[in-house]
Amino acid sequence: MADKKFGAYLCTGCGLGEVLDFGTLEKVAQREGKMQVVRRHGFLCSAEGVQSIRDDIANEGVTHVMIAACSRRAKTEAFAFPEVAMARANLREGVVWVLAPGAEHDEVRQEMADDYVRMGCAELKKMAVPAGNPDCASNKRILVVGGGMSGLTAAIEAAETGYEVLLVEKEPALGGWAAKLYKRVPFRAPYAEPQDTGLAELVARVTAHPRIRVYLASTLAETAGAPGRFAVKIAAQDGAITQETVGAIVQASGFSTYDLAKLPELGAGLPGVVDQAGLEHLAKVANGGAIQRADGQAIRSVVFVQCAGQRDEGGTHLPYCSGHCCATSVKQAMYFKDVNPDVDTVVLYTDLRLPGMGEDFYRSAQNKGVLFTKGKVSTVTAAGTGCSVNFRDLILDEEVTLGADLVVLATGQVPNSGVDIDLLVEPAPEGQTPQGQQSADQTPVDLPPVILPPSILNLTYRQGPDLPQLKAGLADSHFICFPYETRRTGIYAAGPVRRPMDMLQATEDATGAALKAIQAVENAAQGRAAHPRSGDLSYPIVRLEGCTQCKRCTVECPFGAIDEDERRFPVFNESRCRRCGTCMGACPVRVISFENYSVDTVGSQIKSLDMPDEFSEKPRILLLACENDAYPALDMAGVSRIVYSAFVRAIPVRCLGSVNTIWLTDALNSGWDGVMLMGCKRGDDYQCHFVKGSELAYYRMSKIDDTLQQLSLEKERVVSFEVAITDSRRVATLINDYAETIKTIGMSPLKGFN
Repeated sequence: MADKKFGAYLCTGCGLGEVLDFGTLEKVAQREGKMQVVRRHGFLCSAEGVQSIRDDIANEGVTHVMIAACSRRAKTEAFAFPEVAMARANLREGVVWVLAPGAEHDEVRQEMADDYVRMGCAELKKMAVPAGNPDCASNKRILVVGGGMSGLTAAIEAAETGYEVLLVEKEPALGGWAAKLYKRVPFRAPYAEPQDTGLAELVARVTAHPRIRVYLASTLAETAGAPGRFAVKIAAQDGAITQETVGAIVQASGFSTYDLAKLPELGAGLPGVVDQAGLEHLAKVANGGAIQRADGQAIRSVVFVQCAGQRDEGGTHLPYCSGHCCATSVKQAMYFKDVNPDVDTVVLYTDLRLPGMGEDFYRSAQNKGVLFTKGKVSTVTAAGTGCSVNFRDLILDEEVTLGADLVVLATGQVPNSGVDIDLLVEPAPEGQTPQGQQSADQTPVDLPPVILPPSILNLTYRQGPDLPQLKAGLADSHFICFPYETRRTGIYAAGPVRRPMDMLQATEDATGAALKAIQAVENAAQGRAAHPRSGDLSYPIVRLEGCTQCKRCTVECPFGAIDEDERRFPVFNESRCRRCGTCMGACPVRVISFENYSVDTVGSQIKSLDMPDEFSEKPRILLLACENDAYPALDMAGVSRIVYSAFVRAIPVRCLGSVNTIWLTDALNSGWDGVMLMGCKRGDDYQCHFVKGSELAYYRMSKIDDTLQQLSLEKERVVSFEVAITDSRRVATLINDYAETIKTIGMSPLKGFN
């Protein structure tokens, strides 16, 4: 402690000084918190207030700063002191603004503020200034995998920003699906006609750019390393291997069309039935002339069938809408009308989805004579040299049959995502299934072989060779919380591999992914974390002498940041780490920590309270709140002056995945009457910023009943809730309802034993 000096800074602004006894708070900080410097200021976030802290750091040698004022989410720029360790005690949003005004609440309000000061001091005592990652990697080249519209856009945007780019394309020419299109849906005014793809100009810019090197007819044979130091092996079709080092990767591997052969009921295999890609080929062959079928037959009538093998709720075909298909059918109908207005063109749809300026495009098609009918197609059958399309007219509510020389099926996009790593399993112990579960009769169960697609990235990560995928095969990249971010730090998904989209959306997507890749290489060069804790200089530290080699940290890390050495000890790749703390929550022997966030920083806060006795009728409820959704919702409750129980004490955690069960045991043993956990939504439509954190926490909490039983406590003593960032009113209701529950079941019987 000799080289550490602790300072507490208390703000009386924003009305805090009018309702709180700051003399008492100063005594708490000095006597109980052991703060060597304690100062009060009327406007701490002002230039004068901030300067007073800076002066103490410079002149008084203060190394640890505790600020008792507003939420840690507020005034982050003003209270930025990277050279010291810092804790925040939330007196504004967390105390004064959430308790009803009036002298009758003065006692509980002051108790709440006193506790938060105690907690802030206790946390600070266990913190250290993050020293930064000693293994900083400075390579800033960006690798783009895929030479379609998304990949080309990502490459040119990164290069124009000043970064070197390697572009790897498996085909012998650039262009991807865009090269197979005759025209594209309009992406700029006027939005009335199909437009040129602009691909030739983009390819020319990419191939001539001095900062872009293109590898054609090549794939990735191996990808190892981490942000700032990815080591990749690029394999050419002739067998030559080139080794390169890059700082970040954009995967723009595109899509394939849904297999037409899976739709026999819609006429797959008939000469008069094609998918949208097949029609584009016929249009390119015609090159502005009359489009003919592949067998040479002239076309006088065309029916476009939307959602062919898409939006299937039965689980047989694609469960999603591919986004571009409606506009593509409108465009293709115009191919025929622009050459011969007498060609009958009918678009059969259940919902017509034309985002952006698609309304103008739709009106233009109507003016040209394209017909749009709301109907559900049941079958497409052969009829002479053409086809019969049988559907139910959803407007007239009757069965209808249309004849057509050509039927075009909008079959949708299937992402080229590579191997679904959830299908990969480790060899199972004897007597268990490959998933690690015993069969009913304790005998091994043979599973059918799984045929895996070719890998895109060939990652050497312990968790598998490709990016984690959603159920539909799309790269796991949350569309709200972290677009482009995947569960492999420094690797970003762009274009239809991330979600279904049209060409304009794909170019915008690629630009975003390129910017994220740039952010990744810059963060890696400074040893900083990536989203959502961008700039965090801490990283996981493991005390190997206490490690039991249980592998829970390596298995549960959502981001593949932990490998194992030859002795089966964890090896942390700091540049891959998102600083979520899931490994810390997983560790049963508590040997994993961060300098500024650890089992001790939270555990010391839990134990720091002045716990009322069992006769006080003042319960204490511990709230562990995710800093990404639940804690902001609590703050917004304060901003909105939504009142909730004064008996709760909230501690923000990086993620519910970081919650170690020892915190719950310590809290219950210390006399806390109840524990609430609030985290992000889990499941297929998760909102967890760290993907698996909430899911893992709820799994761990499902086993806490045994601990409660051992302590002779009711199961209601520990509860978990899913909370969105917008749930400011709901969090207050949850807290108040739980306070009533605690009142009903009574105070903890362990209060007298702490």
